[in-house]
Amino acid sequence: MNVNQSAPPLPPYGQPQSVYPGYHQSSYGGQSGSMVPPVPYGTSYNGPVPGYQQTPPPGVSRAPPSSGAPPASTAQAPGGQAAYGQFGQGDVQNGPSSTVQMQRHPGSQPFGSAPLVPVVSQPTVLQPYGPPPTSTQVTAQLAGMQISGAAAPAPPPGGLGYGPPTSLASASGSFPNSGLYGSYPQGQAPPLSLAQGHPGAQPPQRFTPPQASSFTPPASGGPRMPSVTGPLLPGQGFGGPSVSQPNHVSSPPPPQALPPGTQMTGPPGPPPPMHSSQPGYQLQQNGSFGPVRGPQPNYGSPYPGAPTFGSQPGPPQPLPPKRLDPDAIPSPIQVIEDDRNNRGSEPFVTGVRGQVPPLVTTNFLVKDQGNASPRYIRCTSYNIPCTSDMAKQAQVPLAAVIKPLARLPPEEASPYVVDHGESGPLRCNRCKAYMCSFMQFIEGGRRFQCCFCSCINDVPPQYFQHLDHTGKRVDAYERPELSLGSYEFLATVDYCKNNKFPSPPAFIFMIDVSYNAIRSGLVRLLCEELKSLLDFLPREGGAEESAIRVGFVTYNKVLHFYNVKSSLAQPQMMVVSDVADMFVPLLDGFLVNVNESRTVITSLLDQIPEMFADTRETETVFAPVIQAGMEALKAAECAGKLFLFHTSLPIAEAPGKLKNRDDRKLINTDKEKTLFQPQTGAYQSLAKQCVAQGCCVDLFLFPNQYVDVATLSVVPQLTGGSVYKYACFQVENDQERFLSDLRRDVQKVVGFDAVMRVRTSTGIRAVDFFGAFFMSNTTDVELAGLDVDKTVTVEFKHDDRLNEESGALLQCALLYTSCAGQRRLRIHNLALNCCTQLADLYRNCETDTLINYMAKFAYRGVLSSPVKTVRDTLITQCAQILACYRKNCASPSSAGQLILPECMKLLPVYLNCVLKSDVLQPGAEVTTDDRAYVRQLVTSMDVAETNVFFYPRLLPLTKSPIENTTEPPAVRASEERLSNGDIYLLENGLNLFLWVGASVQQGVVQSLFSVSSFSHITSGLSVLPVLDNPLSKKVRGLIDSLRAQRSRYMKLIVVKQEDKLETLFKHFLVEDKSLSGGASYVDFLCHMHKEIRQLLS
Repeated sequence: MNVNQSAPPLPPYGQPQSVYPGYHQSSYGGQSGSMVPPVPYGTSYNGPVPGYQQTPPPGVSRAPPSSGAPPASTAQAPGGQAAYGQFGQGDVQNGPSSTVQMQRHPGSQPFGSAPLVPVVSQPTVLQPYGPPPTSTQVTAQLAGMQISGAAAPAPPPGGLGYGPPTSLASASGSFPNSGLYGSYPQGQAPPLSLAQGHPGAQPPQRFTPPQASSFTPPASGGPRMPSVTGPLLPGQGFGGPSVSQPNHVSSPPPPQALPPGTQMTGPPGPPPPMHSSQPGYQLQQNGSFGPVRGPQPNYGSPYPGAPTFGSQPGPPQPLPPKRLDPDAIPSPIQVIEDDRNNRGSEPFVTGVRGQVPPLVTTNFLVKDQGNASPRYIRCTSYNIPCTSDMAKQAQVPLAAVIKPLARLPPEEASPYVVDHGESGPLRCNRCKAYMCSFMQFIEGGRRFQCCFCSCINDVPPQYFQHLDHTGKRVDAYERPELSLGSYEFLATVDYCKNNKFPSPPAFIFMIDVSYNAIRSGLVRLLCEELKSLLDFLPREGGAEESAIRVGFVTYNKVLHFYNVKSSLAQPQMMVVSDVADMFVPLLDGFLVNVNESRTVITSLLDQIPEMFADTRETETVFAPVIQAGMEALKAAECAGKLFLFHTSLPIAEAPGKLKNRDDRKLINTDKEKTLFQPQTGAYQSLAKQCVAQGCCVDLFLFPNQYVDVATLSVVPQLTGGSVYKYACFQVENDQERFLSDLRRDVQKVVGFDAVMRVRTSTGIRAVDFFGAFFMSNTTDVELAGLDVDKTVTVEFKHDDRLNEESGALLQCALLYTSCAGQRRLRIHNLALNCCTQLADLYRNCETDTLINYMAKFAYRGVLSSPVKTVRDTLITQCAQILACYRKNCASPSSAGQLILPECMKLLPVYLNCVLKSDVLQPGAEVTTDDRAYVRQLVTSMDVAETNVFFYPRLLPLTKSPIENTTEPPAVRASEERLSNGDIYLLENGLNLFLWVGASVQQGVVQSLFSVSSFSHITSGLSVLPVLDNPLSKKVRGLIDSLRAQRSRYMKLIVVKQEDKLETLFKHFLVEDKSLSGGASYVDFLCHMHKEIRQLLS
């Protein structure tokens, strides 16, 4: 079968047939997951922590917003009147479309040190007010956004980005005060004019936003614009709203008032429309947007004889510096919104090779017609270069983020299980790839050619079937493996350890009963919860009860094993004090069926808190506990999972003993990498033994101080487990979060004792892997456990030339033991296009997946390189990707313009979020443990999780009508989007904040918090009162739905404006400058521009 074949009709078996457009899917479409720039995790999770939230860090004064509202005073010209420059105000909006036309002062707003090349006058006509452009209008021919620099080529200024300001002579003649204004003072820059091409070369064109990926603009010439006579005065704007406008309110725009002395010749343009999907600014040249600027009065034209519409001679005016308008740079919110509108209603049918799926933030339904669903595999690019030289030139990493056991929404069918009996699944004899829809049957169906290695194989007699006139097997649509992208095979005994089928897995609960654990109430809470939770162990589809057996261990400096055999009247305890030589003192009665031993288990869980109630033992062991669990599974000859509940640094004399090595002085030194590395090699070798036994470890940490997460998380990380951390755990504040995480962790589907291999067609191969797993060779990813939330990221490199016609294929095969003890193979196949033109590569990239890969690459890099080196590597790679596009794909234009490919216009903003994250740029309040915790967390996140983790969602709650219960549209993560009369929810998959503005209406405060005024709201509150009114129900419902979308429970923290906790909240406003020194989005964009220009020159 040819890969390019048109999509076959849906297979008859159980595939969901009809799809209702626009159905609402709460937790899947975007597979939303946990993510966004981290912060003090102990703090953010656990409400006020002594010594941090009560007061801001010493010596840190409240920094002003990096891009706040403009000062009231306008820049004064020598003549005493307000000066004006050649730039119109608020050129272009690329954020949430505003319908209020705000006046804005020209410049004098400080923002980081990022001067840009000035724009000189352009001989083009002025433009009428038009609708703000949509993000998709950023370019027609992939010529993304462009920051217009000098129209006449100017030398690249040294001060662009982060350096000191450079003096740059004005391009339009020498002015008396050109020394003063020719260069932009530190912290100020000219406006962002999104214009491309040679100014004035042709009239503007009318443009309607392209759907999905149509890139050619209509060629009809646009109408002539009315010209404006007289100078532009402060406040006379041409485009988007003022940046200082917090959120753009939906009310009709007031009529634009013209300042005295300004005349309009010709009809005024239409006011901005209510919705951004209507046509925007006229296109200029090859697809860029933004109002076309006419030359301003008194400035010379770039070439002689150019008309200067309406300019009058006069004394030269000084040019006030002006900051880059955040509304004129690509907005993540707009891109997400556009994708939802364009691609959310239609199902994504996987029959066509190399299709880029909708974004992870879009709710969509998938119809499997031969390629794996994007819920299982997402790629950085769906069109990969044919040669390694081309790949090296573009520097776009070729990677796939694979989530083999991903949860599907109820509307989509789980992969079908195919049973081939004793013969097992059909495979290629040479490369061992499994039968899939891309295999080519030949010689009347008696043989097949492998699509991965081209080997010709015989078809076994029991699998033979005739071919139809197209060369396709007549039973293709009756066999999942011949018509679908994802399916499962039942494995034969050859796929099992020691050639015998596995026993059902076991869960062992290992509970720290040292003084800290007892005193905090953790042990009592946990034992109470386990009584009911054991009824909800994972089970196979229609099974009456779970096949999983359970066991219990408690420990401090010694270990206590419990015999809970059903025939006993009371549980029996056995103590092992020789922790240096760990053994399991009993076999029979340790691992039991929950239903058979229920009364004994309940009795044990009642007794544990009482037995240790008076303990004074503060020291704990750690490695021997894991050793004991693994030995127990070994003795029972089964795989399984250990649930460890641990509170302190294991300092008791035992293997794996640790010392406190926390040292903040190492930050920003060459030794910083040691903070992320394990203290001892003992845990790596222990993890290796665990993987061999199929023993996965999930660790729940409850530290009051440093516990060395970097070392303790080694075993969970290498066995495919998870780490949960609850700093300064208090039952009343944290029980809901802990119990919710525990329930989800115990109940989720897990594959045990798994091995995963990724095969590729000739020309590329898998060379690097990221995630929570162990590898003993270069090809097999070994996972003691793999759950529904875990991903493995795989990077590919060329080892030969690829063919544009045949494309490239990936096959991910996962061999695992199910919860019922059944050995299975899950197969995912994906076909990608190959290209010889760089433009095709850039047109089919997915930025969210790219960022997921880059973050994981960087977070692994900190183990072996200084953090500064890792940051520089990321910036360089991003600059190379964008410079290659600029050089090879974009239309020629002035060096002063920044041009971004349409698919990657959010790369700079997202990359900046990764660079500012706590792992790569920690603030003073972020602990070493927090950084190690986040580092291992991100390693196995999926694309939806990293998306919201690095760029949090900020939702205004009182903008939409109360009766509207759908999720409100998000706004950009910046302080200037906050209105002090509103309430906002901010979430990043791990944290959830409710920010309350100081001027919020009294009625709203009463409805939500049941107090009379703002001052009575308790800061740091973690639960909203349950009140019977529409607003309270709506907000609590929204919080519940956000939590349901994420894999970890997000604890709520209420933050009042101007409160001490606000510093913590602002850490997540990632478009602003961070207290730890991270650049604002605007500054970073300027810096990237500078890097790209240096590469191009």
